[in-house]
Amino acid sequence: MKPFPWKKRLLPALAAALLLGAAWWVATHTGPLAPVQVTVGKVDEGSVSPQRLGIGTVEAQRSWSIGPTATARLRSLAVDVGDRVQAGQVLAEMDQVDFDERLRALDASVARAASQQQAAAAQALDATARLALARANHQRNLDLARQQFISTGALEGREQELRSAQAALASADANVQASQQDAQRLKAERAALQAQRERLRLRAPADAVVVAREGEAGATVVAGQSVFKLIDPASLWLRVRIDQGQSAGLNVGTPAEVVLRSQPQQPHAGRVARLEWLADSVTEERLIQVAFDAVPAGASIGEMAEVTFLLPATPVGLRVPSASVQSWQGHRGVWRLHGGQAQFVPVRVLARGADGQVLLQAADTALPLATGDSVVVHSQRALAPDVRIRTVGSLITSESAP
Repeated sequence: MKPFPWKKRLLPALAAALLLGAAWWVATHTGPLAPVQVTVGKVDEGSVSPQRLGIGTVEAQRSWSIGPTATARLRSLAVDVGDRVQAGQVLAEMDQVDFDERLRALDASVARAASQQQAAAAQALDATARLALARANHQRNLDLARQQFISTGALEGREQELRSAQAALASADANVQASQQDAQRLKAERAALQAQRERLRLRAPADAVVVAREGEAGATVVAGQSVFKLIDPASLWLRVRIDQGQSAGLNVGTPAEVVLRSQPQQPHAGRVARLEWLADSVTEERLIQVAFDAVPAGASIGEMAEVTFLLPATPVGLRVPSASVQSWQGHRGVWRLHGGQAQFVPVRVLARGADGQVLLQAADTALPLATGDSVVVHSQRALAPDVRIRTVGSLITSESAP
């Protein structure tokens, strides 16, 4: 007896159906047609405490470069890098060359000027006495001429003597003034030379620490060249660069948290000390000076640091986790679960908090957000309005319309 022909066709059809069913199940549960697994968060109301991040370097607010005002040779150095110095302390001495000889020459010139001044004063006294005698003789001869006891020529001679005595006194007074001026000039030259000699002794302008020594004994140093660099260790602060778009809201006194590169596990408190008026137009950054509340031990000049500025809390508004804010088709927004589907809601970010929360508001009044709405925080892959989603952990599965 021959088997029924339909049995031969049924078995392959059943096998094909089972294979298609298995492929469909795999495609819709683990393959490209499977729902996108998402993690959701809730929209709530509250405020956020915004932060701004900047990169800075440690600098000294008070620093000095010490060097000579004239070209000279380093004679000796009294301090080295790391030494603490006091105001007025001698750091180094320059070679004085012929300063001592020039000072002795000026001392001799000053002494000579003093002698000339005394001689001029004596001449003035002699001229004064001669003038008094000439006046007396002139008066006596004038009386005699009235009585016609002497001739007119004799009286004219006495008048000439009087005029000569007056001129001699004026000349003596002029010599006295000239000698005084010469003495003053020589004293001024000596004082200037003494000051110039004193400047060859490099002194500390304030209590400080030596951070650089840029010359050695015997080296020739030109005017204005630095030999030592000093800083006030109590004046350490940070020169911070921050994106211009993130600098809004920063003011003098804004709290900051500083993490030095050498001390990554130990944050230090600080505050904004100065907002620079000049910004960098190339890097689009603004410069901010941050002072430590307490200067950390071990900080080095030029050390890098991460600076986090802590802004005041914002007014109460809608908050979502920062990871829920995503971009789609050139717009920023959140994926909200609505009617069993993922709906993209454009938003405007108002502030980002330090705790990972974002303060925002809906950008389209037709698609509002409300407290309690569920928004996608993380997704297995990119979302679109026509894909199926499955909330991980909530066991709520919804599919979009075909």
